[in-house]
Amino acid sequence: MISKKHALISLAALALSAGAAFAQGKGPVVGVSWSNFQEERWKTDEAAIKAAVEKAGGTYVSADAQSSPAKQLTDIESLISRGAKALIVLAQDADAVRPAVEKAVAEGIAVVGYDRLIEIPQAFYLTFDNVEVGRLQAREVLKVKPEGNYAFIKGSGSDPNANFLFQGSMEVLKAGIDSGKIKNVGEAYTDGWLPANAQRNMEQFLTKNNNKIDAVIAANDGTAGGAIAALAAQGLAGTVPVSGQDADKAALNRVALGTQTVTVFKDARELGRNAAEIALQLAGGKKLTEIQGAKSWNLGPKKQNMTALFLTPVAVTKDNLNVVIDAGWASKDVVCQGVKAGTVKACN
Repeated sequence: MISKKHALISLAALALSAGAAFAQGKGPVVGVSWSNFQEERWKTDEAAIKAAVEKAGGTYVSADAQSSPAKQLTDIESLISRGAKALIVLAQDADAVRPAVEKAVAEGIAVVGYDRLIEIPQAFYLTFDNVEVGRLQAREVLKVKPEGNYAFIKGSGSDPNANFLFQGSMEVLKAGIDSGKIKNVGEAYTDGWLPANAQRNMEQFLTKNNNKIDAVIAANDGTAGGAIAALAAQGLAGTVPVSGQDADKAALNRVALGTQTVTVFKDARELGRNAAEIALQLAGGKKLTEIQGAKSWNLGPKKQNMTALFLTPVAVTKDNLNVVIDAGWASKDVVCQGVKAGTVKACN
């Protein structure tokens, strides 16, 4: 015979259990497959996605592929088995990830290709305008070095973004290249976007050209850091303009110190929030074309008709570092560490 005390405990446990189930059931499970966490910015993206999912009553689950295309495939399978009704995928390899994404789509699971293109029409594509990022990088470097030997430290060859960035940069530099004022003395992809690989590429370009490199278009802040390390070893850091993107804190400090010319601010908090909100809407039954701001786009390598949303990037140089400080992206102390008083307006 169950005592009154035990009955009350059992009822309380059932109530708690029902409450927990209700709390989890308010919104869908959103699974996020990260290519890696090597770069500072992905932690910021994750915080924004997680906050937006949980604010809507959903459940956030994630996996880190650790730069392995094979692991990302099994990660996505795992996220699906954990009940994900929507997936946000930062692809390590845009082609290698296709089978897992196609399986998810076939099972009625919404997929958002996050920051990097996954060229499957049933997947939503969310990113900043990467061609414009490439233009911004080249414009700022061109202002400093309107002619000379240019080296191109490109992103990963398995990431379509690397080609979009290069495309944008070449649009800006084409007239100079055609006239002979600018000479392309080296270009190379950076496997895995790894700074160490970027540094090796830059070292090879310096050796090949007897250190006569006048400007570097580096695809992001990680590759910029690798290129600058190679330049520093030859006493050239600060004399050769270098581009980047992502507004990593270390890169912002390099911009303030003068060893990096430009980074491109793509507010990862905004991108992450948008990704979560889009994933939740798609999981709730909205069509791709019903997402606010979405447009048709077919400029990927395979020319597939995609539904996409592009956010606007901002070039950040020594002259407007206050943009990231005022936005609360990075503190003045971090941006201005080691900067000589009176040399940078934002650091005064």
